[in-house]
Amino acid sequence: MTINPRELRKRIELDGAARTSQHLTESLKQGDLSPEDFSIRDLAESFIPGGLSQFESMQVLTESATDALVNTIGAVIDTKIKEAYNQEVFAVSRLVRTIPTRLDGEKIHAVGTISDGNLFIAPGTEYHAAGLDTGYIETPKTAKHGLIIPLTREAVFFDQTHHLLDRASEVGEILAQNKERRILEVVLGLKNVYRSNGGPALTTYAAAISPTQNWQNTLANELQDWESVERAEDKFGEMLDPISGNPILIDPNTVLVMPPKRHLAHRLFYASSLSYESGSSTGMSIRNPFAKYRLVSSRLAYQMYKMQPNADTTWFIGNFRKAFAYMENWPITVTQSLPGSEADFTQDVLIRFKASERGTPAVLDPRYVVRCQ
Repeated sequence: MTINPRELRKRIELDGAARTSQHLTESLKQGDLSPEDFSIRDLAESFIPGGLSQFESMQVLTESATDALVNTIGAVIDTKIKEAYNQEVFAVSRLVRTIPTRLDGEKIHAVGTISDGNLFIAPGTEYHAAGLDTGYIETPKTAKHGLIIPLTREAVFFDQTHHLLDRASEVGEILAQNKERRILEVVLGLKNVYRSNGGPALTTYAAAISPTQNWQNTLANELQDWESVERAEDKFGEMLDPISGNPILIDPNTVLVMPPKRHLAHRLFYASSLSYESGSSTGMSIRNPFAKYRLVSSRLAYQMYKMQPNADTTWFIGNFRKAFAYMENWPITVTQSLPGSEADFTQDVLIRFKASERGTPAVLDPRYVVRCQ
């Protein structure tokens, strides 16, 4: 629904500008109103006493009407930016774990599997302590990304609301895509950032076990049928804890495929049952054991990976939240400048809205994801 300017002015007269602005902001957050329901010119005519005839007098920073107008427009811009930022198309960003941090890169201590030899307690002897091991991983330094959206007097006067909303949507989408690309670089193994115990960065997807890497999580295994999934699952049984050497209990729950394989993957993982033949017996049907998997296909991932060998047939399986994380200093945040700034006087920029986020993708433990080609 589009907000009626006459009803809005009545509400301001009854409840006051500040309370009306608060009500509109809450309605936007709850989804009762959308950014498209607003007109920035109607808002200015409603909140400023005297309407646009007093538009040039928006210079008193403490004036409640001016503050209410700015806050309301800010809520509209904030909502539009975050709508675009949180689009479902950026699915890989939701696969990884988000870890809030106040540090610009940090050391995360590893929690190793406790040896069975420490569990037996002879009568009259002390229990062994289960403390933190000295092993740790290092996450990369975080980075800040952001853009500014200016609101000019002309935009308000000529009611260029749709242009302002388009720009806000574009800003949200650009920031989200930038974050998705940085996460994909790490998830796909295009950028190796896994550092353990002060050593150099190691390859995320190892083709063979070496003295520096005790895992192998790259497998020649094109996705063709349920046996392909079974071979990938068996690989997790070979993963050993780097501290104790004991097997790691890994429960894979997510599959990432490239678009050329998405239809095959849909038939495989979303089927209600699987049929197969065993020896001389006739075909048998069983409940699909792979229906537990979350299936994700990303065109952006394919665009970034298509120059790699076997790009069309590469797929990833595992527990992405345990393998990868986004170390986040702050999430997408929209702030606004005060009216009456130098830009207002020299450029007729009434107010500016700044959208920013700061963080970096990190590898927590590469053993939790297997790359198949």
